[in-house]
Amino acid sequence: MNREIVECVQANIDEVILKWQNLMKENKGERFFHTMPSNLIEETSKDFTDLMTLNLEEGSVPNSVTMSEFSGKVIRFGWSIKFINIAIDNFARVVFSEMEEKGVINTSNMRSYLTVFLDWISLRRAKIIEAYSVEWERTVNIQKIALQELSASLIPVFDKISVMPLVGTIDTGRAKLIMENLLEGVVKHRAEVVLLDITGVPIVDTMVAHHIIQAADAVRLVGAKCMLVGIRPEIAQTIVALGINLNDFTTTSTLRRGMKEALEFTNRKIVEVEE
Repeated sequence: MNREIVECVQANIDEVILKWQNLMKENKGERFFHTMPSNLIEETSKDFTDLMTLNLEEGSVPNSVTMSEFSGKVIRFGWSIKFINIAIDNFARVVFSEMEEKGVINTSNMRSYLTVFLDWISLRRAKIIEAYSVEWERTVNIQKIALQELSASLIPVFDKISVMPLVGTIDTGRAKLIMENLLEGVVKHRAEVVLLDITGVPIVDTMVAHHIIQAADAVRLVGAKCMLVGIRPEIAQTIVALGINLNDFTTTSTLRRGMKEALEFTNRKIVEVEE
């Protein structure tokens, strides 16, 4: 029966892929099949079809490398686990209908085929989702490391003045990295003033404020001044509501104002020069 399923799909591959694509396009909020180049859609559709039917005659699933490669590809395209499940359901629906239309499945063998068919789909679904989950976790970890490296670096902008732009949520792991990079950067660049820019931090709660205060205290211990810039109105309201004490900080609403104060602290100022 597995051989007959594979033969039916292979003999009608173009029709199967087209019907499957049309079903996928009907999915609410779908973007891949509407926005991607046609050659990329065709290639991905063929890869998915191969993944669903490869080794089916022998009753086994594709190897882990093939699964991982496909998972990595669709993750980059923005496919979610929900979308993967929809893709599998639609493919099963198309193949079953195709086999009915071609007379492979009829009333006399329906029950036998249904058992084989459901076992096939269930096994593929489990293995594909397992591979997807592993690849997704790996991708997220890589992105997390990259984000940490990009968003926790101390940038010297003037002599004795450096800026550390913070982006995203600050958890305990990131706070440790921020602290290490901050102290190493202050010593390396011989900074006298450090501006912590929290413009890109979406939420400042008690824990985040605690990490920032710890960082500022550490900076003072190595002989530099720490300023907190990029405080948006909603962040200011949150800080006041939580009763967080930032009295030891120089704070400004923008990086530009903070830079002006940092220059004044180092006995410099910005002046306009007439041409």
